[in-house]
Amino acid sequence: MSQFFQIHCENPQQRLIRQAADIIHQGGVVVYPTDSAYALGCHIGDKKAVDRIRRIRNLDERHNFTLMCRDLSELAIYARVENTAYRLLKAYTPGPYTFILQATREVPRRLMHPKRRTIGLRVPDFAITQALLADLGEPLMSTTLIMPGDEYPLIDPYDMRDLLEHHVDLIIDGGFCGMEPTTVINMVDEVPSVIREGKGDPAPFLQG
Repeated sequence: MSQFFQIHCENPQQRLIRQAADIIHQGGVVVYPTDSAYALGCHIGDKKAVDRIRRIRNLDERHNFTLMCRDLSELAIYARVENTAYRLLKAYTPGPYTFILQATREVPRRLMHPKRRTIGLRVPDFAITQALLADLGEPLMSTTLIMPGDEYPLIDPYDMRDLLEHHVDLIIDGGFCGMEPTTVINMVDEVPSVIREGKGDPAPFLQG
């Protein structure tokens, strides 16, 4: 049965953040809030935890996971960022955007797109997520908490507990954080393209 932490969305309790980070380091799967919606997360290098998330969401091998990064300097460890892309990333992080970039060798191959060797990365603008990433000291492997057959992410932590208490190790209740996924921007090519419009304003990435 999973643990259930109620963490303040603006002033996260460090004691609970530390316990959450310990659960992740020990191979746990966690539900946590972000600046766009709740997400499932686990340690970047833990294959068993990633496989558990695939089963929860009924995802196939082609699903693109996202690395949740603390800041742009951490993001640049895991992706190749050219000068033009860097300027855009600097202007719009942190925020509700996921950027598709060419992965570096630091990214486990199973998390990349199998053919294009790309990875989704983002820097969240949410105090709980930032505190958790700071304590972890590395990115969090992440995917939006949308259950199989659903169109939108789950929004109520108590519903999450009813559904997932036997499938995850921790649920972090950070209150209502939204139900609109991030805007996804492909930054692999020279000209950025909008793959999915979501919470982040796509206008800065649209050409013409």
